[in-house]
Amino acid sequence: MLPGETIASGAPRTCRNCLKHMEDEVLCSAAGYYVGTVCDCGPYSRESGYYRTEADAEAVLRSGRYFRH
Repeated sequence: MLPGETIASGAPRTCRNCLKHMEDEVLCSAAGYYVGTVCDCGPYSRESGYYRTEADAEAVLRSGRYFRH
């Protein structure tokens, strides 16, 4: 992970293009479920690793222990 690549490593919570303030949420990709952010421009950041189920990702989001380092 590069500095500023994720919100946890310094990326702003507001998209510079669409100005949306982003909140962490469970998202899905071909690789699985993850905690990240999305703005009007599209996916913005992935703050966690991938999880097999949406329920697992939701549990991690609720715990607050999901940031990638």
